[in-house]
Amino acid sequence: MSRSRAPDIGESESTPLARGVLRHMGVVFTAAAVFATAFTAWTPASLSPGEFVEQLLEAASARPAAVEPSASGEIVPAESSVRIGIVAGHSGPYPSTGYVDPGAVCQDGLTELEVNQNIANLVVRSLQAAGYNAEVLEEWDDRLTGYRAVALISIHADSCVFISNDATGYKVAAALESAIPDRAGRLVDCLADRYGAATGLAFRAHSITRDMTEYHSFYEVHSETPAAIIETGFLYLDREFLTREPERAARGIAEGVLCYINNEPAAPPDSP
Repeated sequence: MSRSRAPDIGESESTPLARGVLRHMGVVFTAAAVFATAFTAWTPASLSPGEFVEQLLEAASARPAAVEPSASGEIVPAESSVRIGIVAGHSGPYPSTGYVDPGAVCQDGLTELEVNQNIANLVVRSLQAAGYNAEVLEEWDDRLTGYRAVALISIHADSCVFISNDATGYKVAAALESAIPDRAGRLVDCLADRYGAATGLAFRAHSITRDMTEYHSFYEVHSETPAAIIETGFLYLDREFLTREPERAARGIAEGVLCYINNEPAAPPDSP
């Protein structure tokens, strides 16, 4: 009569339970490696470690991390759960009154609102193409109350009347008082650095106004949302650039946002 033999030292019995334990351990170790790599290679300046893990988990549960084919067959990144808000300055009606303020108005009828809206749409398309959850918001958008995002950028343009030969160039500012001054300051640095490189315009720190540093949306969004306002140029002397090359303006803003998210180096602008 044959008798079953106990396994020798070094042998192991492969039971369904043992295989299940090993499989789950493999999943745990793989997930740990992924998160460790993510923290090492890419730690957004705008997210605390807890927020970063939370958004990674949301993204993983919402959809696969792999790239997705577009309708044309082109491979594009899957949409990210990292939200980016882009405000088209002066768009949308004032609360209760319904009045739409077009901003600066040129003699031939060109409005700041038209320029802002065009650039904002291009920025959002660019960030969406990069795989981010970017969206256009109106100036007085109800969603701005308590808005949470990796970054919020409000796009504006400056005067359409002749001021002086120096009234050209761009400006970027954050709130004078912020719960997250380091992150807000870094967002300004990235925007100023990348916008200047993309457009060739000069940074005009001396003309930053209280309307910029006390911009209303800074105090509407969630206190942990880094926010900045950019004046993309002067509608009088920079009109040709803003109306004929809005893609360059949009690229500068989009690259500034990505600089901030990816912790890329950026030279701070001149102090006002």
